[in-house]
Amino acid sequence: MRNSSLFIILQKMRKPFLVIILTYTISIIGFLFIGGKDSSGNFYQMTLFDAFYFVSYTATTIGFGEIPYAFTYPQRMWVTFSTFLTVLGWFYSIGTLVSLLQDKLFLQELERARFLKQIKNLNENFIIILGYNQITKKIITKAIEQGIRTVIIEKDSLKIERLMLENFTPTIPVLRNENYSARMLESAGLRKKNCKAIVSLFDEDAINLKITLISKTLNKNVKVAVKSTSINQTENLKDLDAEIIVNPFSIISSEINIALTAPSLFKLEKWLYKIDNLNGSLPIFPKGLYVICGYGRMGQKIFEKLNKNNIEVKFIEINKEKDEHLSADEKNHIIFGDADDRELLENIGIKDAIAIIVTTNDDTTNLSILATARKLNPNIITMARENDLADDFLFKSAKINHIFTPSKILVNKITNALMNPLSDKFLRLIIKEDNEWANKLVSKLRSEIDENPLLIEVEITFKHSPEIYKYLSEKNTLNLGILSTSLHNYKQNNNVVPLLLQRENDIILLPTWENEIKIGDKILLACDEHAKNDIEYICQNTYEFYYALTGKEKRTIFKRN
Repeated sequence: MRNSSLFIILQKMRKPFLVIILTYTISIIGFLFIGGKDSSGNFYQMTLFDAFYFVSYTATTIGFGEIPYAFTYPQRMWVTFSTFLTVLGWFYSIGTLVSLLQDKLFLQELERARFLKQIKNLNENFIIILGYNQITKKIITKAIEQGIRTVIIEKDSLKIERLMLENFTPTIPVLRNENYSARMLESAGLRKKNCKAIVSLFDEDAINLKITLISKTLNKNVKVAVKSTSINQTENLKDLDAEIIVNPFSIISSEINIALTAPSLFKLEKWLYKIDNLNGSLPIFPKGLYVICGYGRMGQKIFEKLNKNNIEVKFIEINKEKDEHLSADEKNHIIFGDADDRELLENIGIKDAIAIIVTTNDDTTNLSILATARKLNPNIITMARENDLADDFLFKSAKINHIFTPSKILVNKITNALMNPLSDKFLRLIIKEDNEWANKLVSKLRSEIDENPLLIEVEITFKHSPEIYKYLSEKNTLNLGILSTSLHNYKQNNNVVPLLLQRENDIILLPTWENEIKIGDKILLACDEHAKNDIEYICQNTYEFYYALTGKEKRTIFKRN
């Protein structure tokens, strides 16, 4: 693969090289055999060097004159012939070279060679992202903010040009390729130790499954972040040990369920995803009639959660072809027709409905349905699926009560899982708790820190926490409380709340400051900016660690030579 571009050059330019050699040879031989006269009128024959020198500058149409003496008429006739001969040879060669420089295969091989060189020199941690679009663009941006490099493989040249225009810093290695084969993923650096993850968010489950299989075969340690659209696909991906599986429709229905049963948990989730702070407003899901427009994957998931909470639901499905695939029970609560038709909405009971949820895959249809429903029932709670991030302005202008955006969910879930793994684990654990538990934690975070605490992940290793690591490696003991110590006043504590402590496969949710910490522990803390700086100093600075440990200033001892 590394010599492909050189092979193409040799293959394409073989004939032109032969043509130039042949024309030069004929011209030089002619000058060697055709005699001339020197300045005294004596006979002479050109040497091989003189002939080659003369042909070299004549063939390029430069012309330095007749050497070493003025030519005879036979020599001048041969000059005329050889000039045309060699110039034609050069024209043919230059034309072939220009054609080569425009050859798509050659240009692709040059791009591939440059890409391979970039991957070889890539020493920082990086993730491989397959495909460039609005979703992956946001993932790239968040990765750069966390100091993580990205590598892109995209088959659409127009999308690659858009990526180049974004002018990301540092530069993103990008390769255009039609397929995502094992060879291609290996070329992208999948086997490298500093490759931390691969992201595959295609709409086709078969492609995502293939990518997961190839990735885990080439590198078992790489994390796979992949999109799933069905329960069966999710189970298949789990069987292949995919770490991050995102089904946006399941997440949306889960959000609705949490908002119905445990609103404080929903508030924590929005805070962890940095969507809102702990004082943010929550969507209201009162009891009553709900009208759902769109009986697709998302609509069915939402129906399951609403039905589970004993909420009355009526469906409107636009696509009449789905009637053939529905069971008798499903047909009982589904009406087929145009969802923005006034008469249909009135017949289904829109004026008495508490909320309307539109879940079709067309943003214009969703906004049109909501506009009609709001005219018939101005007090109705509106919820909508936003398919295209480019339509964000339209949805915000429509003043919809709650917007579900699968694209944003993919970005939030994947970036949180890749860049903040402890935060992702914490979120997956708290989902199992009840609203009372979540309400207490929200109150604690707001009272002890503020409405928008920062998150910091501390790993007790030599690389990330050298001072704590060295202290523990000397068989000393240390409690979690050292991370709450204020470097301004040893006797005071900073605004910090411990959220999670992971020791190998054991996880402690909401540990206390008395918990002992050990080498290899991973700790998730909520804090303010001042506390975050102190924690980083305690972990990495020998003087600040000594002060946090003893309350005394550590003096530097200078030795005399």
